[in-house]
Amino acid sequence: MNQTPAGFGPPPEPFQPQPSGTGGGGGRRISGRTAIVLAVLAGVLLVLGGGVYLAVGGDRGKPAAQDGKESAVPSGSPSVDQGDGKGSGVGSGVYDPNAGIQPGEARVWLRDNQTEVVGAGASQYGPWRVGDIVVKAMYKEVTGYAVADGQEKWKLPLQTPLCGVPRAPSATGKLVVGVKESDSATAHCTQLQQIDLTTGTAGWKAPVPQENSYDSSLEFEMAIAGDTVAVARSAVMSGFSVTDGRKLFGTSNTNGCSPSAFAGGSRLISLRNCFAPKEPVGSARSMVEELDPATGGSKWSHTYEKGWNVGRVLSVDPLVVAAYNKEKKTWNITAFTPDGKVRSQSDAGFGVSGRCNGWGNSTGYQECYAAVADADTLYIGAGKTGPDLGIDDTRQVVAVDLNTGKEKWRTAEQPKDRTVWPLAVEDGRIVVYVRPGSGETGSVVSLAPADGSSQPLLQSPAAAAGAEGVIYDHGVRIAWAGGRLFLLNGRVASPEPGVASRAILSFGK
Repeated sequence: MNQTPAGFGPPPEPFQPQPSGTGGGGGRRISGRTAIVLAVLAGVLLVLGGGVYLAVGGDRGKPAAQDGKESAVPSGSPSVDQGDGKGSGVGSGVYDPNAGIQPGEARVWLRDNQTEVVGAGASQYGPWRVGDIVVKAMYKEVTGYAVADGQEKWKLPLQTPLCGVPRAPSATGKLVVGVKESDSATAHCTQLQQIDLTTGTAGWKAPVPQENSYDSSLEFEMAIAGDTVAVARSAVMSGFSVTDGRKLFGTSNTNGCSPSAFAGGSRLISLRNCFAPKEPVGSARSMVEELDPATGGSKWSHTYEKGWNVGRVLSVDPLVVAAYNKEKKTWNITAFTPDGKVRSQSDAGFGVSGRCNGWGNSTGYQECYAAVADADTLYIGAGKTGPDLGIDDTRQVVAVDLNTGKEKWRTAEQPKDRTVWPLAVEDGRIVVYVRPGSGETGSVVSLAPADGSSQPLLQSPAAAAGAEGVIYDHGVRIAWAGGRLFLLNGRVASPEPGVASRAILSFGK
């Protein structure tokens, strides 16, 4: 069903709790039936994930497939997946994100934060789907929810706060996190804790031995690859077995290049800063290196030209890295071959969020939730370049050829306040989340890799737009798994009477 019901206004300021009796957004709600009537009156619509465009003549409805030309979305689309109808339909208080749900719309479940946290709030990590459980981590707890309806299945309390969380667990569902030595705000990150996400039980706990006298940190940069959890901090690194916590390797410096972060998954990628003798710290050159997860030994390395800073690892396999140059006010995309040779490198002719090129973001080197790659193409949420290297409006998807670095196609722009987030390549198509904007609800669509033409997958109800809208762009963490979308607010506040701090929302099959 290709309706795009108008909903709530644009999202509020980040991390601001909302009254529990509303969806969290402002503005007048328009029912799904009213939206259909409006659509008919408007004439022929072009739809990308619920974003509406008026066909005004010419050949705008025909997709352009090559040479960086804009790909509009065809008007014909199959029916939206209806989901399985098992969502709870009840959020906190009286707010129901499924109120007025229409045939063809996917049911939503929503959970608000019920945990007291210190200060202005706490960061959330995840979400990770493991079988029929979806898991998030926050402050001093890790919680598992039923995928189908969001009911809490287990909660594991931690003795001290989190201070390091990898992007993803191991293939066996084991997560290893960093925890502080005490509850103090200035406490150092000194311990590793293994957690079995399938059962919600704690496994081994082990201290992180110092690699040198300067090895001390308030937080860890972590990644898991195979059976290794790699930990970077204060210009040193160590590797430990995910299975039993044994230390596998540790080093502080390699040929004048100090480790700063990792990216994990099917490979272990190390990011380093290389310092030339007698040159200031600010002149360091960025290095990308692949390590053997079992030994920490280098397989290959690539050093960037002076002035370029590695910002994000957009894909591990194939390896695609974003770097930026502050002085030149530009950023580029580098694709590597499996043996570390440069496959292509090109300055980007479009803007992306700072979370996807690293501009203004010095941690979380795998924290871009709007980029995926297949064997030959990168698909990334993009928009017009602005005065800064990081932009807020990523209202289209751009496809970049990894063999040449050239743009292959881009979708038409979504209306203002709607952002698009490529999440996965699945069954030969690109899965994209389209965030609700002013007057529209959120949705999931799939794009054809040849030209970006779209088909709808899931549509959330109009009543859910407010709750989706307060899961703020700058901190949101997203997962698409098993036909379901999971949205995790990057930060939550302590519960208050009559006020809801939206924590996690899901809709899908």
